[in-house]
Amino acid sequence: MGKRKRPTPPSAPSIQARYREPNCNFRRRRGRSSLPALQQINENAAGIDIGAESHFVAVREDRDPEPVREFGAFTEDLYQLADWLKECGVKSVAMESTGSYWIPLFEILEERGFEVKLVNTHRLKYVPGRKSDVLDCQWLQTLHTFGLLSGCFRPDNDICPLRSYMRQQATLVRCSSDHIRRMQKAMTEMNIKLQHVISDITGSTGTQIIEAILEGERDAVKLAQLRDPRCKNSEEIIAKALRGNWREEHLFALKQEYELYRKYQSMLMECGQKIEAELARFQDKSDGQELKASRARPNQPRFNMRQAVYRMSGVDLTVIEGIEAYTALVIFSELGTDLKKHFPTENQFASWLTLCPGTNKTGGKQKNSRTRRSANRVSAALRLAANSLHHSQTALGAYFRRMKVHIGKPEAVTATAHKLSRLIYKMLTEGMEYVQQGQDEYEERYRKRVIRNLKRRAKQLGYELVAVADSDAMAG
Repeated sequence: MGKRKRPTPPSAPSIQARYREPNCNFRRRRGRSSLPALQQINENAAGIDIGAESHFVAVREDRDPEPVREFGAFTEDLYQLADWLKECGVKSVAMESTGSYWIPLFEILEERGFEVKLVNTHRLKYVPGRKSDVLDCQWLQTLHTFGLLSGCFRPDNDICPLRSYMRQQATLVRCSSDHIRRMQKAMTEMNIKLQHVISDITGSTGTQIIEAILEGERDAVKLAQLRDPRCKNSEEIIAKALRGNWREEHLFALKQEYELYRKYQSMLMECGQKIEAELARFQDKSDGQELKASRARPNQPRFNMRQAVYRMSGVDLTVIEGIEAYTALVIFSELGTDLKKHFPTENQFASWLTLCPGTNKTGGKQKNSRTRRSANRVSAALRLAANSLHHSQTALGAYFRRMKVHIGKPEAVTATAHKLSRLIYKMLTEGMEYVQQGQDEYEERYRKRVIRNLKRRAKQLGYELVAVADSDAMAG
């Protein structure tokens, strides 16, 4: 008996046939026949994958029989790369911001007249399993052709030298602090508690005592007599802290670390002179007005930073609470004076500083609004400025304390830094004068705003908000 054949199921209509059916819901929802095609915005575009020893460059296939080439990282090779791009008719270039390897090529291409866009590598998405230098440069070239890449912020060329000097100064401060910690470690191993009885071992009292120790003085009483009169602890307490175990190997480590610390201090002074000379190179915008020098903190340049920054920009940011002269110098060295050129609105400026809540939505729901992490130096300076407003009896100080109660200190620091960034943007772009407001005035404005919101809410619910004094009068 033969096997019965299973009936063949009716074949499903093809996708094209389903789209043609009159009752197809997809056809009614679609609304239009097709999506507009992407337009090639940068037809003369090239993509460069940056490397330590070589760079891979891609141009359009119709510009050269070999559209992808590899060039070395030597200076001669970089000039050959620029010449080849000129021959291919390239006008705009997109490259990865890989370490510091991009800087020489970026400067050479800018000198040759190319429009160079520096792209953040973390924002580029690649297909898994197909990652290579050749595909990277081709992918960069393709995205840049369709205008899908946005360049990273880079200040104007006249600001870059000042920015380099300021960053070198910050590096020297970090190195100097490392040697201070090692000095404290050497004294701790000898059971010398000098760092516990004075606030700063590199101050007047600390340096005199350390130098006397290195010269051979071991008498704790004589060492304590080197105490500065402004020191809080007495000579007896300092003498007790200076009785320890004077071992030769620890004294040798203390000597070397102290000499290195002094060396870095001299290098900081030299770097400060370079910063002062660089600031003097800018056009004077101060209209001859002289500003009083603010007190410089340790490891900061020893010149009138407030006057130098005001001369450079024509704006005195130190009138804002929390903004010191050094903070203003960091801001201008990283951004320059023309913010409108790079950031059309204050919202874009605050977003670039990563001082805005993040956007992470899926399914129409906000998953979290955590602020993005960033190593932005201006953002770090503004956060430090905001944190210093804790005891300020001003409107900004009151705002910081109120936000600290409601959302916690980290978020309050970010919110106050965001407010500082908006004030700075308006002062630099609109010429707005900052008027300081007291704490009482801020609290009164906040009280009126709360009452106004309560009245509006009560009206929406069909009620009327009446003050306590008015209600007592009506009852009487």
